[in-house]
Amino acid sequence: MIRVLLVDDQPLIRSGFRALLDVEDDIEVVAEAADGAEGLALAKEHLPDVALIDIQMPVMDGIETTRRIADDPALGSMHVVILTNYGLDEYVFNALRAGAAGFLVKDIQPEDFLHAVHVAARGDALLAPSITRKLINRYVTQPLNPGTDTELKELTNREREAVALVAQGLSNDEIADRMVISALTAKTHVNRAMTKLHARDRAQLVVLAYESGLVIPRNR
Repeated sequence: MIRVLLVDDQPLIRSGFRALLDVEDDIEVVAEAADGAEGLALAKEHLPDVALIDIQMPVMDGIETTRRIADDPALGSMHVVILTNYGLDEYVFNALRAGAAGFLVKDIQPEDFLHAVHVAARGDALLAPSITRKLINRYVTQPLNPGTDTELKELTNREREAVALVAQGLSNDEIADRMVISALTAKTHVNRAMTKLHARDRAQLVVLAYESGLVIPRNR
């Protein structure tokens, strides 16, 4: 059973998402909140698998809520998915830096929404390669924190190569083709890099790769 927390200041949005989720046999909405502060408290109380969090809310916005969830060891197994009306914008990138596993636009098709919840519950990033490329091209113009390059010293050369390819928007299969290895080995390199870098998910690897300067944006 996938346990879901809904955090959105618009009751109609919450009701719509809940109606979709409640008909699924393997999904349970454990709580709803109208702002980030309430959402954080309910996250600590219910420990959901997935938290669907609106990016702009009163009291505490989605970015700060995500950051506090990511910083709390007790909530380490929770996957935050940001909800936005606008698609790719600067708030989305800030949310990914704060620890979100991905994002969904609120006008998503119902079947895609349900699939996304299952993907997030598995711990996979909700960042398709095409979306990752758009994110990189539009919002990552320079390394934000060059000091993070010291963290990369823990990686093997092959793990560094895999992380760089993740940051370029490649899927595991594409990484395997580029590195001339199996898809399973590519996934292993990515997972080990995530562990060593203390990255919550694939989205965090993208952020770390650019903050450290491992990958330099093409438009610099």
